[in-house]
Amino acid sequence: MAKLVYDKTGRLLFTKEMKEEYTLLMPQMLPVHFGMMQKLLQNAGYKVDMLTTNHRGIVDEGLKYVHNDTCYPALLVIGQLIDAVKHGGYDPHKVGLLITQTGGGCRASNYIHLLRKALEKADMAYIPVVSVNLSGLEKNPGFSLTLPFIRKAVFAMMYGDIIVNVANQVRPYEVNPGQTDTMIETWSHKLVAGFEQGKGMSRRQMRSLFDQICADFAAIPVQGEPKIRVGVVGEIYVKFAPLGNNNLEKFLLSEGVEPVVPGLTDFIIFKIFNRVSDVNLYGGKWLKKVACRAFMAYIEGCQRDMIAALERSGRFRAPGTFQDLHKLVHGYLGDGNKMGEGWLLTAEMLELIHSGTNNIVCTQPFGCLPNHIVGKGMIRKLKDDYPYSNIVAIDYDPGATKINQENRIKLMLANAKGLAHQEDAAGHRESQPEVAPQLAHAHS
Repeated sequence: MAKLVYDKTGRLLFTKEMKEEYTLLMPQMLPVHFGMMQKLLQNAGYKVDMLTTNHRGIVDEGLKYVHNDTCYPALLVIGQLIDAVKHGGYDPHKVGLLITQTGGGCRASNYIHLLRKALEKADMAYIPVVSVNLSGLEKNPGFSLTLPFIRKAVFAMMYGDIIVNVANQVRPYEVNPGQTDTMIETWSHKLVAGFEQGKGMSRRQMRSLFDQICADFAAIPVQGEPKIRVGVVGEIYVKFAPLGNNNLEKFLLSEGVEPVVPGLTDFIIFKIFNRVSDVNLYGGKWLKKVACRAFMAYIEGCQRDMIAALERSGRFRAPGTFQDLHKLVHGYLGDGNKMGEGWLLTAEMLELIHSGTNNIVCTQPFGCLPNHIVGKGMIRKLKDDYPYSNIVAIDYDPGATKINQENRIKLMLANAKGLAHQEDAAGHRESQPEVAPQLAHAHS
Protein backbone atom coordinates (compact mmCIF):
# COMPACT_ATOMS: atom_id res chain seq x y z
CA MET A 1 0.00 0.00 0.00
CA ALA A 2 1.25 3.48 -0.88
CA LYS A 3 2.67 5.45 2.03
CA LEU A 4 0.66 8.53 3.03
CA VAL A 5 2.71 11.73 2.60
CA TYR A 6 1.67 15.18 3.87
CA ASP A 7 2.96 18.66 3.02
CA LYS A 8 3.94 21.33 5.59
CA THR A 9 0.32 22.46 5.98
CA GLY A 10 -0.83 18.91 6.76
CA ARG A 11 -2.43 18.35 3.33
CA LEU A 12 -2.40 14.74 2.11
CA LEU A 13 -0.47 14.55 -1.16
CA PHE A 14 -1.12 12.40 -4.22
CA THR A 15 2.29 10.78 -4.72
CA LYS A 16 4.03 9.19 -7.72
CA GLU A 17 3.55 5.83 -6.02
CA MET A 18 -0.20 6.49 -5.84
CA LYS A 19 -0.26 7.26 -9.56
CA GLU A 20 0.77 3.64 -10.17
CA GLU A 21 -1.65 2.04 -7.69
CA TYR A 22 -4.68 4.32 -7.26
CA THR A 23 -7.80 4.85 -9.36
CA LEU A 24 -8.77 8.52 -9.66
CA LEU A 25 -12.51 9.17 -9.63
CA MET A 26 -13.74 12.20 -11.58
CA PRO A 27 -17.26 13.69 -11.58
CA GLN A 28 -18.95 14.14 -14.94
CA MET A 29 -20.19 17.52 -16.19
CA LEU A 30 -20.23 17.35 -19.98
CA PRO A 31 -20.53 13.70 -21.07
CA VAL A 32 -18.78 14.13 -24.47
CA HIS A 33 -16.02 16.54 -23.38
CA PHE A 34 -15.28 14.74 -20.10
CA GLY A 35 -15.32 11.37 -21.86
CA MET A 36 -12.45 12.57 -24.04
CA MET A 37 -10.72 14.13 -21.01
CA GLN A 38 -10.90 10.76 -19.19
CA LYS A 39 -9.21 9.02 -22.12
CA LEU A 40 -6.51 11.72 -22.27
CA LEU A 41 -5.76 11.23 -18.57
CA GLN A 42 -5.64 7.45 -19.04
CA ASN A 43 -3.23 7.88 -21.94
CA ALA A 44 -1.07 10.07 -19.66
CA GLY A 45 -0.67 7.08 -17.31
CA TYR A 46 -3.45 7.68 -14.76
CA LYS A 47 -6.11 5.15 -13.84
CA VAL A 48 -9.32 7.21 -14.13
CA ASP A 49 -13.00 6.37 -13.77
CA MET A 50 -15.61 8.95 -14.76
CA LEU A 51 -18.70 8.78 -12.55
CA THR A 52 -22.00 8.58 -14.43
CA THR A 53 -24.14 7.56 -11.44
CA ASN A 54 -27.49 9.32 -11.19
CA HIS A 55 -29.77 8.46 -8.26
CA ARG A 56 -31.28 10.01 -5.11
CA GLY A 57 -28.62 8.42 -2.89
CA ILE A 58 -26.09 10.95 -4.27
CA VAL A 59 -28.16 13.88 -2.96
CA ASP A 60 -28.58 12.10 0.40
CA GLU A 61 -24.80 11.57 0.73
CA GLY A 62 -24.26 15.25 -0.14
CA LEU A 63 -26.77 16.38 2.48
CA LYS A 64 -25.12 14.13 5.05
CA TYR A 65 -21.61 15.48 4.59
CA VAL A 66 -22.00 19.02 3.16
CA HIS A 67 -23.65 21.95 4.94
CA ASN A 68 -27.15 22.33 3.47
CA ASP A 69 -26.60 26.06 2.92
CA THR A 70 -23.90 25.27 0.35
CA CYS A 71 -24.70 25.56 -3.36
CA TYR A 72 -26.42 22.58 -4.97
CA PRO A 73 -23.61 21.73 -7.45
CA ALA A 74 -21.15 21.33 -4.53
CA LEU A 75 -23.59 19.05 -2.75
CA LEU A 76 -24.01 16.91 -5.90
CA VAL A 77 -20.33 16.68 -6.86
CA ILE A 78 -19.22 15.80 -3.31
CA GLY A 79 -22.20 13.48 -2.80
CA GLN A 80 -21.38 11.65 -6.05
CA LEU A 81 -17.72 11.17 -5.11
CA ILE A 82 -18.48 9.89 -1.58
CA ASP A 83 -21.28 7.65 -2.89
CA ALA A 84 -18.81 6.13 -5.39
CA VAL A 85 -16.21 5.44 -2.66
CA LYS A 86 -18.82 3.85 -0.38
CA HIS A 87 -20.94 1.95 -2.89
CA GLY A 88 -19.01 1.82 -6.17
CA GLY A 89 -17.07 -1.36 -5.43
CA TYR A 90 -13.71 0.42 -5.03
CA ASP A 91 -11.06 -0.29 -2.40
CA PRO A 92 -11.25 3.01 -0.43
CA HIS A 93 -7.51 2.71 0.30
CA LYS A 94 -6.75 2.69 -3.43
CA VAL A 95 -8.76 5.67 -4.72
CA GLY A 96 -8.09 9.37 -5.17
CA LEU A 97 -10.67 12.04 -5.96
CA LEU A 98 -10.24 14.54 -8.80
CA ILE A 99 -11.89 17.94 -8.49
CA THR A 100 -11.44 21.24 -10.35
CA GLN A 101 -10.40 24.35 -8.46
CA THR A 102 -11.14 27.64 -10.23
CA GLY A 103 -9.55 30.12 -7.84
CA GLY A 104 -12.19 32.79 -8.48
CA GLY A 105 -14.85 34.36 -6.27
CA CYS A 106 -17.33 31.54 -6.93
CA ARG A 107 -17.79 29.04 -4.11
CA ALA A 108 -16.57 26.38 -6.54
CA SER A 109 -13.07 27.40 -5.41
CA ASN A 110 -13.95 25.91 -2.02
CA TYR A 111 -15.35 22.57 -3.23
CA ILE A 112 -11.97 21.00 -2.61
CA HIS A 113 -11.95 22.07 1.07
CA LEU A 114 -15.58 21.03 1.52
CA LEU A 115 -14.72 17.62 0.03
CA ARG A 116 -11.78 17.13 2.44
CA LYS A 117 -14.00 18.15 5.34
CA ALA A 118 -16.65 15.65 4.16
CA LEU A 119 -14.04 12.87 3.96
CA GLU A 120 -12.94 13.62 7.53
CA LYS A 121 -16.55 13.45 8.69
CA ALA A 122 -16.94 10.09 6.91
CA ASP A 123 -13.69 8.77 8.51
CA MET A 124 -12.01 8.64 5.08
CA ALA A 125 -9.41 11.40 5.48
CA TYR A 126 -6.80 8.93 4.13
CA ILE A 127 -8.22 9.42 0.60
CA PRO A 128 -6.19 11.98 -1.38
CA VAL A 129 -8.04 14.83 -3.12
CA VAL A 130 -6.35 16.06 -6.29
CA SER A 131 -6.86 19.64 -7.46
CA VAL A 132 -7.18 20.21 -11.21
CA ASN A 133 -6.28 23.88 -11.68
CA LEU A 134 -4.32 26.20 -13.94
CA SER A 135 -3.67 28.77 -11.20
CA GLY A 136 -0.91 26.91 -9.32
CA LEU A 137 -3.19 26.68 -6.26
CA GLU A 138 -2.29 23.14 -5.18
CA LYS A 139 0.41 20.82 -6.49
CA ASN A 140 0.89 17.07 -6.11
CA PRO A 141 4.04 15.02 -6.87
CA GLY A 142 1.94 12.34 -8.63
CA PHE A 143 -0.30 14.63 -10.69
CA SER A 144 0.59 17.48 -12.99
CA LEU A 145 -0.99 19.20 -15.97
CA THR A 146 1.80 19.34 -18.52
CA LEU A 147 1.76 21.79 -21.42
CA PRO A 148 1.20 19.00 -24.01
CA PHE A 149 -1.75 17.71 -21.92
CA ILE A 150 -3.28 21.21 -21.61
CA ARG A 151 -2.95 21.60 -25.39
CA LYS A 152 -4.78 18.31 -25.96
CA ALA A 153 -7.44 19.36 -23.44
CA VAL A 154 -8.05 22.65 -25.33
CA PHE A 155 -8.46 20.74 -28.59
CA ALA A 156 -10.74 18.18 -26.89
CA MET A 157 -12.91 21.10 -25.70
CA MET A 158 -13.20 22.50 -29.24
CA TYR A 159 -14.00 19.10 -30.76
CA GLY A 160 -16.45 18.39 -27.92
CA ASP A 161 -18.28 21.66 -28.64
CA ILE A 162 -18.70 21.05 -32.37
CA ILE A 163 -19.79 17.43 -31.80
CA VAL A 164 -22.43 18.45 -29.22
CA ASN A 165 -23.59 21.32 -31.45
CA VAL A 166 -24.21 19.18 -34.54
CA ALA A 167 -25.53 16.22 -32.50
CA ASN A 168 -28.20 18.44 -30.91
CA GLN A 169 -29.31 19.53 -34.39
CA VAL A 170 -29.57 15.93 -35.66
CA ARG A 171 -30.80 13.85 -32.70
CA PRO A 172 -34.39 15.23 -32.58
CA TYR A 173 -34.90 14.30 -36.25
CA GLU A 174 -32.95 11.04 -36.69
CA VAL A 175 -34.72 8.26 -38.63
CA ASN A 176 -32.84 5.53 -36.73
CA PRO A 177 -32.86 6.33 -32.99
CA GLY A 178 -29.39 6.05 -31.43
CA GLN A 179 -27.46 6.74 -34.63
CA THR A 180 -26.36 10.21 -33.43
CA ASP A 181 -25.02 8.78 -30.14
CA THR A 182 -23.14 6.05 -32.04
CA MET A 183 -21.55 8.74 -34.22
CA ILE A 184 -20.50 10.67 -31.08
CA GLU A 185 -18.76 7.53 -29.73
CA THR A 186 -17.03 6.90 -33.07
CA TRP A 187 -15.66 10.43 -33.28
CA SER A 188 -14.62 10.59 -29.61
CA HIS A 189 -12.49 7.43 -29.99
CA LYS A 190 -11.10 8.59 -33.34
CA LEU A 191 -10.04 11.99 -31.98
CA VAL A 192 -8.35 10.66 -28.82
CA ALA A 193 -6.51 8.00 -30.85
CA GLY A 194 -5.36 10.79 -33.18
CA PHE A 195 -4.13 12.93 -30.26
CA GLU A 196 -1.86 10.10 -29.13
CA GLN A 197 -0.27 10.03 -32.58
CA GLY A 198 0.08 13.81 -32.58
CA LYS A 199 -2.77 14.24 -35.07
CA GLY A 200 -5.59 16.78 -35.00
CA MET A 201 -3.68 19.29 -32.90
CA SER A 202 -2.80 21.97 -35.41
CA ARG A 203 -5.23 24.62 -36.62
CA ARG A 204 -4.99 23.29 -40.19
CA GLN A 205 -5.71 19.69 -39.17
CA MET A 206 -8.50 20.86 -36.86
CA ARG A 207 -10.22 22.77 -39.68
CA SER A 208 -10.16 19.61 -41.78
CA LEU A 209 -11.53 17.47 -38.92
CA PHE A 210 -14.28 20.03 -38.23
CA ASP A 211 -15.44 19.65 -41.86
CA GLN A 212 -15.35 15.84 -41.58
CA ILE A 213 -17.36 15.92 -38.33
CA CYS A 214 -20.00 18.16 -39.94
CA ALA A 215 -20.14 15.91 -43.02
CA ASP A 216 -20.55 12.70 -40.98
CA PHE A 217 -23.35 14.09 -38.81
CA ALA A 218 -25.04 15.69 -41.85
CA ALA A 219 -25.08 12.23 -43.48
CA ILE A 220 -27.28 10.77 -40.68
CA PRO A 221 -30.79 10.29 -42.18
CA VAL A 222 -33.34 12.73 -40.71
CA GLN A 223 -37.07 13.31 -41.10
CA GLY A 224 -39.88 15.63 -40.02
CA GLU A 225 -40.60 19.34 -39.86
CA PRO A 226 -38.34 21.71 -37.86
CA LYS A 227 -39.25 21.49 -34.18
CA ILE A 228 -39.64 24.23 -31.60
CA ARG A 229 -36.17 25.09 -30.27
CA VAL A 230 -35.52 25.46 -26.54
CA GLY A 231 -32.28 27.00 -25.27
CA VAL A 232 -30.66 25.86 -22.01
CA VAL A 233 -28.59 28.32 -19.97
CA GLY A 234 -27.66 28.68 -16.30
CA GLU A 235 -24.99 27.79 -13.77
CA ILE A 236 -22.38 25.78 -15.66
CA TYR A 237 -22.67 22.46 -13.78
CA VAL A 238 -26.48 22.35 -13.66
CA LYS A 239 -26.66 23.56 -17.28
CA PHE A 240 -24.51 20.71 -18.60
CA ALA A 241 -24.59 17.79 -16.13
CA PRO A 242 -27.46 15.28 -16.50
CA LEU A 243 -27.14 14.61 -12.74
CA GLY A 244 -27.51 18.34 -12.00
CA ASN A 245 -30.50 19.05 -14.24
CA ASN A 246 -32.41 15.76 -13.92
CA ASN A 247 -31.65 14.74 -17.52
CA LEU A 248 -33.12 17.98 -18.87
CA GLU A 249 -32.02 17.44 -22.49
CA LYS A 250 -33.53 13.96 -22.55
CA PHE A 251 -36.78 15.37 -21.17
CA LEU A 252 -36.89 18.15 -23.79
CA LEU A 253 -36.35 15.56 -26.54
CA SER A 254 -39.21 13.45 -25.14
CA GLU A 255 -41.43 16.54 -25.35
CA GLY A 256 -40.74 16.81 -29.08
CA VAL A 257 -38.52 19.90 -29.07
CA GLU A 258 -34.94 20.58 -30.16
CA PRO A 259 -32.58 21.50 -27.28
CA VAL A 260 -30.03 24.26 -27.99
CA VAL A 261 -27.17 24.32 -25.47
CA PRO A 262 -24.45 27.00 -25.78
CA GLY A 263 -20.99 25.37 -25.70
CA LEU A 264 -18.12 25.37 -23.21
CA THR A 265 -15.71 27.41 -25.36
CA ASP A 266 -17.35 30.76 -24.60
CA PHE A 267 -17.12 30.03 -20.86
CA ILE A 268 -13.39 29.24 -21.14
CA ILE A 269 -12.74 32.42 -23.17
CA PHE A 270 -14.86 34.37 -20.63
CA LYS A 271 -12.66 33.12 -17.77
CA ILE A 272 -9.49 34.23 -19.59
CA PHE A 273 -11.12 37.54 -20.60
CA ASN A 274 -11.85 38.21 -16.91
CA ARG A 275 -8.11 38.14 -16.15
CA VAL A 276 -7.61 40.80 -18.83
CA SER A 277 -10.53 42.95 -17.65
CA ASP A 278 -9.27 42.69 -14.03
CA VAL A 279 -6.11 44.53 -15.05
CA ASN A 280 -8.17 47.11 -16.98
CA LEU A 281 -10.59 47.67 -14.09
CA TYR A 282 -8.40 47.37 -11.02
CA GLY A 283 -4.81 47.57 -12.25
CA GLY A 284 -2.22 44.82 -12.13
CA LYS A 285 0.68 43.36 -14.09
CA TRP A 286 0.62 44.25 -17.79
CA LEU A 287 2.59 41.05 -18.49
CA LYS A 288 -0.31 38.95 -17.15
CA LYS A 289 -2.68 40.92 -19.39
CA VAL A 290 -0.49 40.31 -22.47
CA ALA A 291 -0.14 36.57 -21.74
CA CYS A 292 -3.90 36.17 -21.17
CA ARG A 293 -4.69 38.14 -24.31
CA ALA A 294 -2.43 35.85 -26.38
CA PHE A 295 -4.04 32.67 -24.94
CA MET A 296 -7.50 34.15 -25.48
CA ALA A 297 -6.71 35.12 -29.09
CA TYR A 298 -5.59 31.55 -29.80
CA ILE A 299 -8.81 29.99 -28.47
CA GLU A 300 -10.91 32.64 -30.23
CA GLY A 301 -9.15 31.71 -33.49
CA CYS A 302 -10.06 28.05 -32.93
CA GLN A 303 -13.66 29.10 -32.19
CA ARG A 304 -13.83 31.06 -35.47
CA ASP A 305 -12.61 27.94 -37.31
CA MET A 306 -15.44 25.94 -35.71
CA ILE A 307 -18.06 28.57 -36.65
CA ALA A 308 -16.72 28.68 -40.25
CA ALA A 309 -17.00 24.87 -40.55
CA LEU A 310 -20.62 24.94 -39.35
CA GLU A 311 -21.44 27.72 -41.82
CA ARG A 312 -19.65 25.90 -44.67
CA SER A 313 -21.64 22.73 -43.97
CA GLY A 314 -24.81 24.36 -45.31
CA ARG A 315 -26.71 22.10 -42.90
CA PHE A 316 -26.00 23.37 -39.38
CA ARG A 317 -26.69 26.62 -37.55
CA ALA A 318 -23.54 28.24 -36.17
CA PRO A 319 -23.25 30.18 -32.90
CA GLY A 320 -21.75 33.67 -32.77
CA THR A 321 -18.21 34.47 -31.63
CA PHE A 322 -17.26 35.46 -28.08
CA GLN A 323 -16.90 39.05 -29.28
CA ASP A 324 -20.46 38.93 -30.67
CA LEU A 325 -21.70 37.84 -27.22
CA HIS A 326 -19.75 40.62 -25.55
CA LYS A 327 -21.34 43.22 -27.85
CA LEU A 328 -24.86 41.88 -27.20
CA VAL A 329 -24.60 42.39 -23.44
CA HIS A 330 -23.52 46.05 -23.69
CA GLY A 331 -26.14 48.19 -21.99
CA TYR A 332 -27.19 45.29 -19.75
CA LEU A 333 -24.17 44.34 -17.63
CA GLY A 334 -20.58 45.56 -17.32
CA ASP A 335 -17.33 43.57 -17.49
CA GLY A 336 -16.96 43.71 -13.70
CA ASN A 337 -20.03 41.47 -13.36
CA LYS A 338 -17.99 38.29 -13.60
CA MET A 339 -18.63 36.06 -10.58
CA GLY A 340 -19.91 32.61 -11.51
CA GLU A 341 -21.20 32.83 -15.09
CA GLY A 342 -21.36 36.63 -14.82
CA TRP A 343 -22.48 38.69 -17.81
CA LEU A 344 -21.94 35.66 -20.08
CA LEU A 345 -25.19 34.03 -18.90
CA THR A 346 -27.26 37.09 -19.87
CA ALA A 347 -25.31 37.30 -23.16
CA GLU A 348 -26.16 33.66 -23.94
CA MET A 349 -29.87 34.38 -23.43
CA LEU A 350 -29.57 37.40 -25.74
CA GLU A 351 -27.76 35.34 -28.39
CA LEU A 352 -30.46 32.66 -28.27
CA ILE A 353 -33.20 35.28 -28.67
CA HIS A 354 -31.34 37.03 -31.53
CA SER A 355 -30.81 33.71 -33.34
CA GLY A 356 -34.49 32.74 -33.21
CA THR A 357 -34.46 30.50 -30.11
CA ASN A 358 -36.92 32.53 -28.05
CA ASN A 359 -37.81 29.73 -25.62
CA ILE A 360 -35.23 29.39 -22.85
CA VAL A 361 -34.86 27.29 -19.69
CA CYS A 362 -32.61 29.05 -17.17
CA THR A 363 -31.30 26.45 -14.70
CA GLN A 364 -31.03 27.94 -11.20
CA PRO A 365 -29.25 25.85 -8.56
CA PHE A 366 -29.86 26.61 -4.90
CA GLY A 367 -27.17 28.79 -3.34
CA CYS A 368 -25.70 30.24 -6.55
CA LEU A 369 -26.20 33.95 -5.88
CA PRO A 370 -24.38 35.30 -8.99
CA ASN A 371 -26.49 33.04 -11.22
CA HIS A 372 -29.73 34.29 -9.64
CA ILE A 373 -28.68 37.88 -10.41
CA VAL A 374 -27.51 37.39 -14.01
CA GLY A 375 -30.11 34.68 -14.76
CA LYS A 376 -33.43 35.04 -12.96
CA GLY A 377 -32.72 38.72 -12.17
CA MET A 378 -32.37 39.66 -15.87
CA ILE A 379 -35.45 37.83 -17.21
CA ARG A 380 -37.86 40.75 -16.61
CA LYS A 381 -35.50 43.18 -18.40
CA LEU A 382 -35.13 40.79 -21.37
CA LYS A 383 -38.89 40.26 -21.59
CA ASP A 384 -39.41 44.04 -21.58
CA ASP A 385 -36.96 44.42 -24.48
CA TYR A 386 -38.04 41.24 -26.31
CA PRO A 387 -41.76 40.69 -25.54
CA TYR A 388 -41.85 37.52 -27.66
CA SER A 389 -39.13 35.85 -25.52
CA ASN A 390 -40.40 32.92 -23.44
CA ILE A 391 -37.99 32.34 -20.53
CA VAL A 392 -38.56 30.17 -17.47
CA ALA A 393 -36.23 29.86 -14.46
CA ILE A 394 -36.20 26.34 -13.02
CA ASP A 395 -34.90 25.81 -9.49
CA TYR A 396 -32.69 22.81 -8.75
CA ASP A 397 -32.11 21.93 -5.10
CA PRO A 398 -32.29 18.87 -2.81
CA GLY A 399 -36.00 19.43 -2.13
CA ALA A 400 -37.14 20.21 -5.70
CA THR A 401 -39.03 17.33 -7.28
CA LYS A 402 -38.41 16.30 -10.86
CA ILE A 403 -42.16 16.27 -11.55
CA ASN A 404 -42.52 19.88 -10.40
CA GLN A 405 -39.58 20.98 -12.58
CA GLU A 406 -40.98 19.13 -15.60
CA ASN A 407 -44.47 20.56 -15.11
CA ARG A 408 -43.06 24.10 -15.11
CA ILE A 409 -41.14 23.34 -18.31
CA LYS A 410 -44.31 21.83 -19.87
CA LEU A 411 -46.14 25.08 -19.09
CA MET A 412 -43.36 27.02 -20.85
CA LEU A 413 -43.58 24.62 -23.84
CA ALA A 414 -47.36 25.10 -24.05
CA ASN A 415 -46.68 28.84 -24.18
CA ALA A 416 -44.00 28.22 -26.85
CA LYS A 417 -46.47 26.30 -29.02
CA GLY A 418 -49.06 29.08 -28.60
CA LEU A 419 -46.50 31.71 -29.64
CA ALA A 420 -45.46 29.58 -32.64
CA HIS A 421 -49.08 29.38 -33.82
CA GLN A 422 -49.45 33.16 -33.42
CA GLU A 423 -46.25 33.74 -35.44
CA ASP A 424 -47.44 31.36 -38.18
CA ALA A 425 -50.80 33.14 -38.33
CA ALA A 426 -49.12 36.57 -38.34
CA GLY A 427 -46.75 35.44 -41.09
CA HIS A 428 -49.70 34.17 -43.12
CA ARG A 429 -51.61 37.46 -42.63
CA GLU A 430 -48.55 39.54 -43.50
CA SER A 431 -48.03 37.61 -46.71
CA GLN A 432 -51.61 38.23 -47.91
CA PRO A 433 -51.23 41.91 -48.96
CA GLU A 434 -48.09 41.03 -50.96
CA VAL A 435 -49.72 38.12 -52.77
CA ALA A 436 -53.06 39.83 -53.46
CA PRO A 437 -51.76 42.65 -55.72
CA GLN A 438 -49.73 40.13 -57.77
CA LEU A 439 -52.82 37.96 -58.24
CA ALA A 440 -54.90 41.01 -59.14
CA HIS A 441 -52.24 42.09 -61.64
CA ALA A 442 -52.16 38.58 -63.16
CA HIS A 443 -55.94 38.56 -63.57
CA SER A 444 -56.00 42.02 -65.10
